[in-house]
Amino acid sequence: MHSARLVLIPLFAFLPTAVTVAQVDRITGRSFATRSEVIAQHGMVCTSQPLATQAGLDILKAGGSAVDAAIAANAALGLMEPVSSGVGGDLFAIVWDAKSHHLYGLNASGRAPLGLSYEQMKVELAKLNRTTIPSYGLLPVSVPGAVDGWAELHAKFGRLPLAQVLAPAIRYAQEGFPLSELIAYYWERNVAILRSQHLPGAFVETYAPGGHAPAKGEIFRNLALARTYQLIAAQGRDVFYRGEIAENIDAFMRANGGWLRKADFEQHTSTWVEPVSVNYRGYDVYELPPNGQGIAALQMLNILEGFDLRAMGFESADALHVMIEAKKLVFEDRAKFYADPAFAKVPVKWLISKAYATERRQLIDPARAARTYDAGHPPVNDGDTIYLCTADAEGNMVSLIQSNYRGMGSGIVVPGLGFGFQDRGEIFTMEPGHANVYAPGKRPFHTIIPAFVMKDGGPWLAFGVMGGAMQPQGHVQILINLIDYGLNLQEAGDAARWQHDGSTDYDHPRMTDGGYVYLESGIPWDVVAELKRRGHDIRTDLGGFGGYQAIMWDAKNHTYLGASESRKDGQAAGW
Repeated sequence: MHSARLVLIPLFAFLPTAVTVAQVDRITGRSFATRSEVIAQHGMVCTSQPLATQAGLDILKAGGSAVDAAIAANAALGLMEPVSSGVGGDLFAIVWDAKSHHLYGLNASGRAPLGLSYEQMKVELAKLNRTTIPSYGLLPVSVPGAVDGWAELHAKFGRLPLAQVLAPAIRYAQEGFPLSELIAYYWERNVAILRSQHLPGAFVETYAPGGHAPAKGEIFRNLALARTYQLIAAQGRDVFYRGEIAENIDAFMRANGGWLRKADFEQHTSTWVEPVSVNYRGYDVYELPPNGQGIAALQMLNILEGFDLRAMGFESADALHVMIEAKKLVFEDRAKFYADPAFAKVPVKWLISKAYATERRQLIDPARAARTYDAGHPPVNDGDTIYLCTADAEGNMVSLIQSNYRGMGSGIVVPGLGFGFQDRGEIFTMEPGHANVYAPGKRPFHTIIPAFVMKDGGPWLAFGVMGGAMQPQGHVQILINLIDYGLNLQEAGDAARWQHDGSTDYDHPRMTDGGYVYLESGIPWDVVAELKRRGHDIRTDLGGFGGYQAIMWDAKNHTYLGASESRKDGQAAGW
């Protein structure tokens, strides 16, 4: 997610310490209060938009599974939060199935057009006087995987008919819904950017009816999206990948110089994968393997396990310093190795090994920020986003993330369909020989990552943090807040965050200056001063710290605890 930075100060910065919710003075020496966790027995839904949360909760109450609720909520978010998500984007999920006592991973990301070769991509870029794939327009568009992801999840774990699952989103698309505050802010900014691109298609007609972006509280309808959802509800995923919708997309792309074809949709498949894990202080943390960046969180946790973060102190300079340095180390590996495993050999086992973490940990100078790190050397013989989680009465839990990538994506909207296409192909590099180099039929490196944690062989936590490169950094901070510092589920998300930027990346050359660190308000000034003294380039961040949702299973009381990000419009709700 590449989004505007908005001034968002943690909720606890304004609350008096007399508020009677959980306090954390025992850890920090300071008091702050956040809203309480939500606690329920029969199910839980946590999303970044309250109406989407309620749509998922209604499905649970109607007898739907956690997966049914997740699909319902995701469909609603595609309508209500198109600044982050939609059926023109990709999807990843981790599902805990209580019956089989097994954790399932789904990679529902799409691939580059089969008819657009590397050489032809270079020709197209030359026409634009570019050497890198642009953020907007037809070139960064890859096959959307979300609808096939819904179909795979529903076939394996769904209970209710898909038509019933999609009914709440269809109703809202037809009748309208009032825009929530933060989404309205990002909507206006996205419309301003994408309108200026003068792109083919129906972006302005779809998302700026009347010539302007809808404002906070304004009722927005999307009849074209309602019809798309109705087609999917009636005919299933095939109408999207083999039928009317695929044919409309093909015709539009041919008429406007795009490269996606019906054949790309017909050949699309999602992939069931085994989540990979590391143990962090007795907790088994699971992420999905590449082409996503989930293992970056695992690598960071492995490195940080060698430091006594609790003894260093919550939000202390010592703790923040080693966390930032661990991120720098891991992101060098991320830039070098993470890619589609069908096209590149990704040394996952080695990257998440404890031995490799021990080796990398030795490179951290506790007194000084490093300006550069090299990626590791394996043995010769390995933007915008929504995150939601759901849980049902049978103990099933879903951790799901879905995205357009950069805000509202490419800006390409096929007339009559009501959704925009992702621009995930922007992340491919054109550097020959690189693991993530562009190739037809290849999945790009992905930033969106769901997470799941097991404890003593059972489910403990489904959670995620939105926001591009912030996601693995956010995952690590949430887990450290929970495990090392003992914060509760809501406090762990509301506590002030840091974000390091400037690491080597697809769009950023080798880091030689140490990058820079954004800090939220709430980090003590003496800590900021000490981080500066150690050589960190500290900057003021006005947003972009992600968006957190989480559901925790309380095995003792047989209840779910839910939390929703205070920096977003979201809601955790149970029954």
